[in-house]
Amino acid sequence: MTSPTATETLRPKRNIPAEIARSWLLVNAMKTDLFDQSAVSRADSIILDIEDAVDPSQKDEARGHVIDWLSGGGQAWVRINDATSPFWADDLAGLRGTPGLLGVMLAKTESADQVTESFHRMDGKTPVIPLVESAVGIEEANNIAKAQGAFRLAFGSGDFRRDTGMAATPEAMAYPRAKLVVASRVGNLPGPIDGPTVGTNHPILREQTGITVMMGMTGKLCLAIDQTNVINEVISPTPSDVAWATDFMSDFEANGRVIRDGSDLPRLGRAEKIMKLAVAFGVQPAL
Repeated sequence: MTSPTATETLRPKRNIPAEIARSWLLVNAMKTDLFDQSAVSRADSIILDIEDAVDPSQKDEARGHVIDWLSGGGQAWVRINDATSPFWADDLAGLRGTPGLLGVMLAKTESADQVTESFHRMDGKTPVIPLVESAVGIEEANNIAKAQGAFRLAFGSGDFRRDTGMAATPEAMAYPRAKLVVASRVGNLPGPIDGPTVGTNHPILREQTGITVMMGMTGKLCLAIDQTNVINEVISPTPSDVAWATDFMSDFEANGRVIRDGSDLPRLGRAEKIMKLAVAFGVQPAL
């Protein structure tokens, strides 16, 4: 058995399942110096970006960087170009079968067929995260969520605002966020991934991530490594939540798991969900 190289040793496998991953770190595929830094960051998932972050003249080069890094021991998702672009087919053909590829994020998804076709071109085994970024995509969200190969929905909030002219306020963004949450439930998918917060202001990031949680979304795209800790903290159950869930489950078990009134079932569901996430994220109950 060959021992791992020093570089491979520095690339730990992500230990948070993608179904519940909180922070999704976008990494420009032309900035190869950031690949290893991102791999050892606190991000639950990393996405190497060969779409918006890359000039059209550099698409082939960026794709090559990604394939080389993944083939050399890295693990990541990859944001590919949208299905109407001239780069989409080459992205799928180049990435197909690449070791270390966890899945693809399909930019500017507007139909279920785009998801299914991408899934089949990747041999029907590679999960697809449809990135919904337009009014058409939002209105097609239910069908997109039910498409074969769809893994988890994501919100391209910046492009959505450009497409619709809507403001970035919580009130203006409430409808598309709620639509993706409801569509995820319709498609039996995990909670959707919210769009990123632009800028370096952590109080604003914390506030906006709180809105993510309030809307029922369970992950958030991020644009810098230092955003990951804030996102992970805010989306995780709080220690007081875990304490409540622990006490409820102890009381429920002590009473023979008997349902006593109509509020027990929803509280049981909430407690079980909190306990599952607390174990996954390592959150201890408040004393």
